Amino acid sequence: MKLRAATRGSPLAMWQTNHIAALLEQHGYQVEPVIVETDGDKDQVSPLHEIGGQGIFVKEVQSCVIHGRADFAVHSLKDLPSDTPAELVLAAVPDRGDPRDALVGSTLGDLKPEARVATGSIRRKSQLAEIRPDISFHELRGNIHTRLEKAKNFDAIIIAATALERLRVIPDVIEILEVDVMVPQVGQGAIGLECLHDNFDVISALNKIENPSTRNLVDIERSFLKEIGADCSHPVGAHATLDGNQIRIRSFLSDSKTGKNFHDNRVSSNPRNLGKLAANELLNRLEKR
Repeated sequence: MKLRAATRGSPLAMWQTNHIAALLEQHGYQVEPVIVETDGDKDQVSPLHEIGGQGIFVKEVQSCVIHGRADFAVHSLKDLPSDTPAELVLAAVPDRGDPRDALVGSTLGDLKPEARVATGSIRRKSQLAEIRPDISFHELRGNIHTRLEKAKNFDAIIIAATALERLRVIPDVIEILEVDVMVPQVGQGAIGLECLHDNFDVISALNKIENPSTRNLVDIERSFLKEIGADCSHPVGAHATLDGNQIRIRSFLSDSKTGKNFHDNRVSSNPRNLGKLAANELLNRLEKR
């Protein structure tokens, strides 16, 4: 059976699609990539939060599946909003890569006073500013290789660790920031596979490469994001992990007006409402600020 996979054309997106193709080939499926250019690919200058935020890299890819030009979509799950089109279903989440952020060009301890740090993420800016209020932030857009090339213009840049891992790029100076230092974006490091909700043949195929444990953790993170609100203009992050027989979720919400950050760290043996509880706690604290 041949499947068409809608994907962006960046090196990282193509790595992800080729990786998914290799996994599906083990189950007898052939995968043909269908490359889609998104609004986020067309505009690599404007800050992401000004031109559409989280969904800027997925809408055209989703449309490709909805209109029958592809059988499923391959997404960096961190780019996928909690509310997706009714025609689609998140059919599978395979093994997750490194969810953490990486500081490139300097370690956190060696970052000089009033350092210039580049990142396109308001989530990263908010959390690093809490640790180092003296530094200045600058926009950083483009694919991974473009960002690394721009790194020489700054004291450091922040990017996703999994991008470096998957593209086999090893910078001279790098520090992987633990989740206690910088809470990742919801779904960071994971790949999400979407298809039509009633295309049961494709759903069955994609289910063969799902990692149930990863899916469970990602669903908890996405339930946090959904409870926060799809139209939330505040920087947010959440990361769920197994902690013995329980699940731990670390979450973060920043007040975009005051710059004040709120953190929550909780464990539970019941994953059903864990994300919602974390979100409500942070929203309540935001309201009482």
